[in-house]
Amino acid sequence: MRGSMVVRLALIFTILSMAASIDDKCTACNAVAEELELGLSNEKPRNHLDMRHRLDSTGQRRGKVIDYRVSELRAVELLDGLCDKMQEYTLHKKEWVKVDSWDNLTISKQEAKAYSKDLSTYCGRLLEDTEDELTELIKKGSVRVGDVSKVLCQDLSKHCSRASVSNGSDGEL
Repeated sequence: MRGSMVVRLALIFTILSMAASIDDKCTACNAVAEELELGLSNEKPRNHLDMRHRLDSTGQRRGKVIDYRVSELRAVELLDGLCDKMQEYTLHKKEWVKVDSWDNLTISKQEAKAYSKDLSTYCGRLLEDTEDELTELIKKGSVRVGDVSKVLCQDLSKHCSRASVSNGSDGEL
């Protein structure tokens, strides 16, 4: 009984220590960039934002009409929930992959969930460090499909060198 408790505690300690840090920040950043790129590619066309809510003395509406593509709202919608989506990924052969089924993994489900939580935490730190600049680049139109890894992982976070950025999908489990 006591021996099995020690084994369980050792397993938990091992899993927690694995989740304590991301070894390869470049591959982790590329996974976050891949998910952001999915958000960009799945965007639906939106109407401009009508901010003309004030009436002047003649009854005419005053204010701005803002193009949705350069709005703060668009940037917020793209980044909101991004790190939660990273909990759908796990580490598989040193690559971050999106998991189709948590029941069909080659590693234990507990270990895979620890990895996914670690990636989600990494994503939160990454966005905390880059969010202002990333938001401005989204608003300027500088973050486009096919370009996200370069912008986020090379230019902003510096977690990847030019040679290590990959724009392709690593596959799914």
